[in-house]
Amino acid sequence: MAQRRFEKSSGPSQRQLRVGELIRRELAEVLSRGDVHDPDLSRVPITVSEVRTSPDLKIATAYVMPLGGQGQPEALAALRRNKAELRHLVSRKMALKYVPDLRFQLDETFDRIDDTRRLFEDERVKRDIAQGSEGDATEG
Repeated sequence: MAQRRFEKSSGPSQRQLRVGELIRRELAEVLSRGDVHDPDLSRVPITVSEVRTSPDLKIATAYVMPLGGQGQPEALAALRRNKAELRHLVSRKMALKYVPDLRFQLDETFDRIDDTRRLFEDERVKRDIAQGSEGDATEG
């Protein structure tokens, strides 16, 4: 019988992805309902864009952004201050043996998208792209 070779992948496992998405949905719902009794958290809606879990599923890092991007440090501090209550509220809807410790980070994806858009609007970049596509057309 042929022996299967398992290569260690650099990306998250299917289980990590499933658990991360489950936590993301439940955390977003808890925050939108205002279940946490902290005025700092209820002041501004918070978007939970992604949750990444560690390989052993003991740590879940939630990437968040306050709506409109205003009050980021305050929102992050409020989430970190209430992480035990948030973990408890999230755990009630999850059928996991162990609920991961929640950690919060600001989601910088939107900033990178804006930087990329600005880069593509630069005249030198537009010229380089146009020259590159002309070279592709002459080769084919």
